[in-house]
Amino acid sequence: MTAQYTRNSSERGKTLSVKPKNLVKGPHGFARSEAETPSGMEPVTLWGSSRFALPEDTRQTFVRLQAEDYAQSQGILYQRGGEKTVVVFNHPRAGFPSPYLAPFLLEAGFAVFGAMGRNFHNDTPCVHEYLLADIAAQVQYLRKMGYDKIVLLGNSGGGSLSTFYQAQANTQPPDRLTDTAAGDPYDLNTLDLPPADGLVLFAAHIGEGLFGLENLDPSVTDENDPLSCDPSLDMYNPENGYREPPLSSSYTSEFLERYRAAQVARCERLDAKAREIVERKRKYRTQMQDPSFADLPFHERLQITRLATSSEYLTVARVGANPAYADLSIDPSTRVVGSLLHPDPHIGNYFLGGFASVMTPEGWLSTWSGLSSRANALENIKKVDQPVLVVSYTADEGILPHEAKAMHENAATNDKSLVFVEGDHYAHAQTEPVDAPIIEGADKLVTWLKERYPVS
Repeated sequence: MTAQYTRNSSERGKTLSVKPKNLVKGPHGFARSEAETPSGMEPVTLWGSSRFALPEDTRQTFVRLQAEDYAQSQGILYQRGGEKTVVVFNHPRAGFPSPYLAPFLLEAGFAVFGAMGRNFHNDTPCVHEYLLADIAAQVQYLRKMGYDKIVLLGNSGGGSLSTFYQAQANTQPPDRLTDTAAGDPYDLNTLDLPPADGLVLFAAHIGEGLFGLENLDPSVTDENDPLSCDPSLDMYNPENGYREPPLSSSYTSEFLERYRAAQVARCERLDAKAREIVERKRKYRTQMQDPSFADLPFHERLQITRLATSSEYLTVARVGANPAYADLSIDPSTRVVGSLLHPDPHIGNYFLGGFASVMTPEGWLSTWSGLSSRANALENIKKVDQPVLVVSYTADEGILPHEAKAMHENAATNDKSLVFVEGDHYAHAQTEPVDAPIIEGADKLVTWLKERYPVS
């Protein structure tokens, strides 16, 4: 997941000396060269640390890939020479072309592939089933490049995506999925999905849909009015227990029970709207395929074609309303009040451009619907029998300890490890040195890899 806000030194450790304006937190994770930074500016990174640079002898190869469904994706292959194992980073939309763990992996003798899938920086039409073909293209390419072992590393939303791929790759035809969550034909049995040799989940949630469901604001009463609100279901209503940050809120069990049920109800309504749009298009596409379509008057054919072709976007307001952001007694951890989108969760819930803001009906059902998406890491990891490492940051604002524990417990393999590192979702500490969690997390990762996979 990508956050739309950068914390300055007064908010969460000294991540930046000055908070730039209009800055989107992106995936660039290691030090930039002077040539990559405007003159007179200090190089900074927003998901990682500018303290850690690639080894000087690193070769960076831009790779263009075509999946079996003809979709295009790309990535950057980092190598120093002689590596036998490559670690592959993916994410549904943020991409990880410059993963912050790359310098440590390269120093340790592993190659790195930072992928940018077909939906790089464009979540709106994201269909998870299609993204599996992109990962397959990556694995096929890296096998052709001679790597003996390939390990998928899913950071944040990349965790459930990578787990989804590995689960389907481990499923033998004809038992793979044959359609998308929207019901569109997409037969994974016809694709070459070579399994990877291991799976690492870093600060990973259990699925974008399930994450979205936990964040869906149930107090919305009118999907066409982003400010509509039922105060009895508003977690940001002081009468329901909300307190001004940095104070922790306190919600009753009765409120939370009603709240979670209302979140499911809103998701059901959004799913129904999405399916209505999909079914309408499908109905008129079927008419276009009927032999009698050619005999209809021209104006009727034009109208049917429009109805079969056009769609509408789902605009989903306020997907930043998980009570755990404000009430620290919910699944306690070392986190502070705040969300992935803003230190003040109330602001994060209301500003334009949050999670799932604008989605195609197909993208909503496949990616952000907690009731329809198949990218459910808790279920998919039950099919993963390769080695699994789960790394969880204890102060993660958006991904709570129970998620890491559940994924570790559900993994089918006997070779599974669970590691906790003190830090927030972006591997930042609340005290100096801010980037200490990056070092610790990288050390845990490298140690685990070296015990199982060959190095250069």
